[in-house]
Amino acid sequence: MSMYSLGNNLYSGEKSFNIIGKRKIWYSIALVFIALTALLLIVKPINFGIDFRGGSQFTISGTANSSQQDAIDVVAEYTGDANVRVSEVGSNSIRVQTAELSSEETQDVRDGLAEAYGVPPEDVASTFIGPTWGADVSQQALQSLVVFIVLVSLVLWIYFRTWTIAIGAIGALLHDLAITVGVYVASGFEVTPATVIGLLTILGYSLYDTVVVFDKVRENTKGFAEQTDYTYAEAANLAVNQTLIRSINTSVTGLLPVGSILVIGVLFQGAGTLRDLSLALFVGMLVSAISSIFIASPLAVTLGERQADIKEHTESVLAAREKAALVNEVKEKKA
Repeated sequence: MSMYSLGNNLYSGEKSFNIIGKRKIWYSIALVFIALTALLLIVKPINFGIDFRGGSQFTISGTANSSQQDAIDVVAEYTGDANVRVSEVGSNSIRVQTAELSSEETQDVRDGLAEAYGVPPEDVASTFIGPTWGADVSQQALQSLVVFIVLVSLVLWIYFRTWTIAIGAIGALLHDLAITVGVYVASGFEVTPATVIGLLTILGYSLYDTVVVFDKVRENTKGFAEQTDYTYAEAANLAVNQTLIRSINTSVTGLLPVGSILVIGVLFQGAGTLRDLSLALFVGMLVSAISSIFIASPLAVTLGERQADIKEHTESVLAAREKAALVNEVKEKKA
């Protein structure tokens, strides 16, 4: 069956995946990953970059040598520390970031880098980056996140006229952030300012995909209490199925260019802003696509079913079905 045919069958309801009905499975999987993230944060701290923890930075200009290993060897020789972040800047410059060095170590490393890369010592610039800049960025990012969540909650509440959808969307959003942070902690990749920008960017993408699904949920559940053919959860499940192919196509379309940038950044440019930004975007967009289907709508339905009108309607529909099933069973026995 082609994707086109599958999409048509899902939209018409001829074929349907029971996504809402199996919500406890999705919740369990999500909670396991969130718990693993929390555990990782306890046993393995986040690998913050030099902008957050402070350190020394060297910039080698006008060199034809792009070897990263040469810089690592030089720093290890004079400081004994091989934990060095080396990246290309432009076509003929190399940036080397290390832990905080003393004045003597800075001078030795500077001379060593000049010799290794075949440039005069004055073409190797050295600077010290304090941790306060990164702390300011972190604080501002956290404040922006809180303001963003509050404003988005209000907008969604007003737009959809129900708080359950707002909570469902925010729950999926926080799930996406937690999983993305967990991937960073588990992989050991450095968290840089570019990473923070990437994390804030995926907030918008996560909501975009989620709101598309919720729009269909609202359309399908409009006036649901006036009929007894389906429950609120079944109407929402139909909406998730109807938007499933669209969500997959949108996610693949978005992930392909970001994945390409990530591959180029990792394979050809090494550690750098391009890799940091694209990695956060790739992981965040992938998790957002999953959560918009398996977390956002199921969570909104779970909360909605706690409301008296939806709860009563669901019970009446299920009771009517049970009664109809009994009647049919009696008829079959008589026949």
